[in-house]
Amino acid sequence: MPFTDPDRAAEFIRQFHREQPAAGTPESRLRAVREEIGRTGSYRHTPAELAYGAKLAWRNAARCIGRLYWRSLVVRDLRHLSAADDIAAECFEHLRLAGNGGRIRPVVSVFAPDLPGRPAARILNQQLVRYAGHRVDGAVIGDPAGAALAARARELGWKCAEDRFEPLPLLIQERPDERPHWYGLPDDTTLEVPLSHPDHAWFAELGLRWYAVPAISDMTLEIGGVRYPTAPFNGWYLGTEIGARNLADADRYDMLGTVAERLGLDTSSDRTLWRDRALVELNLAVLHSFQEAGVTVADHHTESERFLRHVAQEQRLGRPTPAEWSWIVPPVSGGLTPVYHRYYDPVDPEQRPAFLAREPW
Repeated sequence: MPFTDPDRAAEFIRQFHREQPAAGTPESRLRAVREEIGRTGSYRHTPAELAYGAKLAWRNAARCIGRLYWRSLVVRDLRHLSAADDIAAECFEHLRLAGNGGRIRPVVSVFAPDLPGRPAARILNQQLVRYAGHRVDGAVIGDPAGAALAARARELGWKCAEDRFEPLPLLIQERPDERPHWYGLPDDTTLEVPLSHPDHAWFAELGLRWYAVPAISDMTLEIGGVRYPTAPFNGWYLGTEIGARNLADADRYDMLGTVAERLGLDTSSDRTLWRDRALVELNLAVLHSFQEAGVTVADHHTESERFLRHVAQEQRLGRPTPAEWSWIVPPVSGGLTPVYHRYYDPVDPEQRPAFLAREPW
């Protein structure tokens, strides 16, 4: 059995030529791909195939509400790079390009694929930027979701400041039997927004901030049977991702109690809805702060409307729009958004191209 599934390869080549008529008919390319797989166990995408395949993976992302913009994805072809130093340098450039002075650009950087007998390097971080968590006297300073990776980075020699919002270094492993390399993020790669509130001056005293570019780095991009395990990609933030999850979840920054106290809310009973009221103000602060800083962020009402525009466009083209309802419906005021009140095409786990949970070495 070849390393790369020839049926998946053929399926993608046909889709590429069907949706890109300027590429011509697929027959000659299909023959070339079959021959290359038979000879080497895999095949190499043309630059055009790689670019369109990455965009299709975003279009197929059932958990993403922002798919209306899938055609705008900037695809960086870095398949010639496999060394950790080179990958780190280009990840930093990815963040600069995506940050774009606050006008966030959707970007994917595609590094070397897995090949027969030659697994490609992996980025161990879940995102290119994420804050560390530091365990001190049984508590966590910073983001508990970043505690395990921070501990591993310290074992590798990283020196941390134990700040609440300290960016983790990049950890890159070239081979499964090799020690990972770590790389501190240069200051100019981490665009951050300090949080304030339009009506409460005390909010800025909380010292909260968040980074601008949510670049996922622990998923495999699969296109036509070829697997790219190092392909960090980003869109821009939905405000609720920060205000209703990262800063609010009890196992993350858990800020609702603090915000409620500063608002003077009665927290003696769940029936006062103090969590709900604090949550709205926290999310308002996120949207206000990003807007004041000139950094792209979406609100859940607008993005819900745009997602249904995407669904309608795909339906007109005769294409399904698989979606996981629990991921599409925002975690704040879900019932007030139009995405709440309908069903979606079922998710097909075999649909490709796709961003997939990365398998271990």
